[in-house]
Amino acid sequence: MRGLTIRILLFLSLALLPIGLIAVVQTRQIADQSRQSAELSLIAVTEQASAAERRVIQEAFGAAEALTAIVRLRREDPEECTAFLREYKQASDIYSLVGFIGLDGQMTCSSTGQDHDFSQDENFQTLLENPVRRAMPVLQGAVSNQVVTLINAPVYEERELIGFMALSIPEDAINAIREPKSKHSSVAMMTLNKMGHILTTENGLEVAKTEYPSDVALSLLTTKEPNVFLSQNSDGQERAYVIVPIVPDTVFALSVWPSNTPFLDTGVSTRLSALLPIVMWLASLIVAFWALNRLAINHIRKLGRQMRRFALNRTLPRGTLGPSVPTELVEMEAAFVGMAESILRDEATLEDSLRQKNILLKEVHHRVKNNLQLISSIMNMQIRQAKSEDARFVLRRLQDRILSLATVHKNLYQNDDLVRVNASELLHEIVGQMLSVGLPSGSGVKVEQSFEPIKIDADDAAPLTLLVSEALTNALKYVSTVEHGKGFISLKLIQTGPEQAMLEVRNTIGNPEEVKSGTGLGSRLILAFTRQLNGQVEVETNDDIYQIRVNFHVPTDSKMIYDY
Repeated sequence: MRGLTIRILLFLSLALLPIGLIAVVQTRQIADQSRQSAELSLIAVTEQASAAERRVIQEAFGAAEALTAIVRLRREDPEECTAFLREYKQASDIYSLVGFIGLDGQMTCSSTGQDHDFSQDENFQTLLENPVRRAMPVLQGAVSNQVVTLINAPVYEERELIGFMALSIPEDAINAIREPKSKHSSVAMMTLNKMGHILTTENGLEVAKTEYPSDVALSLLTTKEPNVFLSQNSDGQERAYVIVPIVPDTVFALSVWPSNTPFLDTGVSTRLSALLPIVMWLASLIVAFWALNRLAINHIRKLGRQMRRFALNRTLPRGTLGPSVPTELVEMEAAFVGMAESILRDEATLEDSLRQKNILLKEVHHRVKNNLQLISSIMNMQIRQAKSEDARFVLRRLQDRILSLATVHKNLYQNDDLVRVNASELLHEIVGQMLSVGLPSGSGVKVEQSFEPIKIDADDAAPLTLLVSEALTNALKYVSTVEHGKGFISLKLIQTGPEQAMLEVRNTIGNPEEVKSGTGLGSRLILAFTRQLNGQVEVETNDDIYQIRVNFHVPTDSKMIYDY
């Protein structure tokens, strides 16, 4: 996530977000418009398919409204009223019955010329409870014994309800009307009243009942405005239903269409427009990713590889990035090459200076070692000329200390690292020199040496060697009084911690009475050298064993050297 490519693509996505949102909104609007156009097309086709039913039912309600005026004038004369309605029925040739029903349920004025009693009829009782114009399906008419659609309209006189006009439209009369064929045919076409009762159907009542929506009450959807919705029929198939009012708030046309009808198919363009924002976003990211990698990332990675190669093996680039590289990266490469050349020149100068200093320093250590050996040789001549044993002993002890220092300088100029020396090699050489002089052959003294290869600073090498020299001199002094074959000297240097070491010198004591008492200088020197090493000394005597243990600090890093 911290890569340059990811971050730029993220910021580009944020920059494209407002445009994407606008595109989504516009796409949604286009989809809604397409949906509305499809619904309007379905509504138009439904209105065209229900033209015959619309014309017949609207004429019937219009006739009922017109006949109410005639009935109000002639209802007192049943014969004249009946004659008029009979003539109207014959002239229209649509209705099977035209009549007026009083509030008592009696039809004394009708096109049949006979009286009919509807007082117990269920439809009439419904009209009395709610006197509004209404269309009801009747499977068997009381007069015509046919399947009819009953049209009722209330009749008022001086705002007082006096009865209802009734017109019966046979099913055959509606089916006889021929309509022009449409290019698109619905699954089912029917008319229904406000309560959802089917009045007429073009495909048969069984088909109409099968295609009737199973989970929606149409009485809730019969409104003044056309409506299109999706639902399932009684067989569980998804259908598109269109409801169009034929007579406002009274009769409606219902058409049933498959859910995949071409009218509802908004087309490939609409679906592609919905994917357009995502395609734009992906295309922008791909172009940005390609351009970024081609113009910057690849060259930056190549420049990074050149820098890493230079950091590892000081190799300069063999060639430039190329002519197609942006100017900024070319300038960066030129700056890197110039910096690398400057570093190489500086390193060469430093290496040459360091080599010269190392040579000089080695020469210094070599000359110091030679001078110390020269002093040791002079002291050796002085020892041979000394008249007393005490003088020879003192001079020999001093000579041992000088040889120890000479050994330190010898190891320093022979070692490539002039700052730190291997304590194991140093102590082996010093102990070997002292044993060859202070321990004659055939003495029967067993000597054990165990030195771990610990690296110590050059400043700590001198006190450590002098400390070992003093401790070994003391051990040789006491081990010489031990019975032949039973004496031993043990020298050990071990690493006790990350920056801690321990020097241990153990020897047998023998007979202390035979040892000449000294001045105590050796003990004081051991304490002094221990303090120089920032250590602590422990001296123990147990069962004729004398033991010196020194714990001192061994820093991992070399001491800081300031060049003034």
